[in-house]
Amino acid sequence: IDTDPGVDDAIAILVALASPEVELQAVTTVFGNVSVQQTTENALRILAVAGAGEIPVAPGAPAPLVHPRPQRAVHTHGPNGLGGVELTPADRRAEPTPAVWFLADLLQASSRPVTVCAIGPLTNIALLVATEPAAAARIERLVVMGGAYGAGNLTAAAEFNAWSDPVAAQRVLSSGLPITVIGMDVTRQAALDRASVSRIGASGPVGAAAAAMLVHSRNVQGTDQGGSGVVIHDALAVLEAIIPGVVQTDPRAVSVDCGQGAGRGRTLVESRLTPTSRPDRGAQFVPQPHPVRLAQTVDAARAMTEIEARLRSYPR
Repeated sequence: IDTDPGVDDAIAILVALASPEVELQAVTTVFGNVSVQQTTENALRILAVAGAGEIPVAPGAPAPLVHPRPQRAVHTHGPNGLGGVELTPADRRAEPTPAVWFLADLLQASSRPVTVCAIGPLTNIALLVATEPAAAARIERLVVMGGAYGAGNLTAAAEFNAWSDPVAAQRVLSSGLPITVIGMDVTRQAALDRASVSRIGASGPVGAAAAAMLVHSRNVQGTDQGGSGVVIHDALAVLEAIIPGVVQTDPRAVSVDCGQGAGRGRTLVESRLTPTSRPDRGAQFVPQPHPVRLAQTVDAARAMTEIEARLRSYPR
């Protein structure tokens, strides 16, 4: 998992750790919701509270490839990135090897298929593609949470991860890797309700920590969006990596506005139909190089049931 914890990132990591279908091999961190120093510390603490402190954490990019360092998401995630929830410090330190090299070594050495979940700005992944293309080519599937194919959440045009490093996002999405992109228009279709959060909180110490973070996010989202549930963008992306098909996707070409103006970070989806497109054959879009699997809808009830069950499965 390549991440910038972040409340929903923390929930995503906890969901992955509680999933017998997969083995979380490493966490790499990137700037984003808070500084890379803080995201690294948060990742270490999340793993420790879940009893998985042996999983390595490698710190990554502190800033975007080209654009000025973006603002932090303190309003959304609190000053420490975890909604003000103070987790016990971890005994283990971060790896001395930078994230890109650490991930490259992991990919080259793995005898099993590796899925990479990139749920923060895509700077680390763009650097991997540029500097270690042979290692990047060994990624079986890259699941990305990012983009807004309607209204954004940071600006009118852009979702936070894409806005934070649009150049990196564009380079990754045009890389030809096997990519599934889950945008904010789909993650917003699913939310944990209050009863679910309460049950998670009553399930034990890990669930209590998760619920405390979720309550913070719910309060922020209720103020910003008028909702009563809590949307956990990154956890939905990780769940799709664990249970492929919980999100329904179509092959589409996606590009990112890399300018410095009002459109910075806007994700553009190819929606032009071919002249020979026929209703009886379904939509046939103008072919583009390097299409990705773009999320269209999610089985919201199933997704939230799965996430709740996994968060409640930790020992009491």
